[in-house]
Amino acid sequence: MQVIVGLGNPGEQYARTRHNVGARVLERASARWSIPLQPAGSARLGTGRIGLPDKPVEIALAIPHSWMNQSGAAVAELLARLGCVPQELVVVHDDLDMEPGRLRIKRDGGAGGHNGLLSILTTLETDQFSRLKVGIGRPVPGVDPADYVLEPFAQDETAVIDSSVDQAVLALECLMVEGIDTAMNKFNVHDKQEGDE
Repeated sequence: MQVIVGLGNPGEQYARTRHNVGARVLERASARWSIPLQPAGSARLGTGRIGLPDKPVEIALAIPHSWMNQSGAAVAELLARLGCVPQELVVVHDDLDMEPGRLRIKRDGGAGGHNGLLSILTTLETDQFSRLKVGIGRPVPGVDPADYVLEPFAQDETAVIDSSVDQAVLALECLMVEGIDTAMNKFNVHDKQEGDE
């Protein structure tokens, strides 16, 4: 089974903030794939299948109830509950270092200043899990990034982000059904142009 976790902070007041874009992707995936999320321990969790009828992929979708910087305990509990290992995990999260709406799939790596990822890396004691990053852009000079990520998207960003959430669901579907190499080739299109790693 593959486990997809969307990061965010709990509570309606945070639902539309930049930091919760990972959770928004999971909500959209839940609706698209008809996999409802129900309370289960420290997360909302749903399980189901996607892909071709003759070759379905078993997946679990989860949004932790915990605060972003405490995501690790919730993710560890989820993996234990489902009998899965970190290598079967995909974490969907916001990224300050990419322009709004850009997507990037990665196999492993560090936290990159993201407190949710740092908590997961520290708790699981491994970086061997995949990530789907959704760009949210950096704040203007003088605005604290800690405040910026807890604000809603600006009006002129809303359409771009909404489209990127849909694209992120397609990227996850490709990742689950066709594998990470195919998904990276299809959805990391800007990396080659910009000379990223």
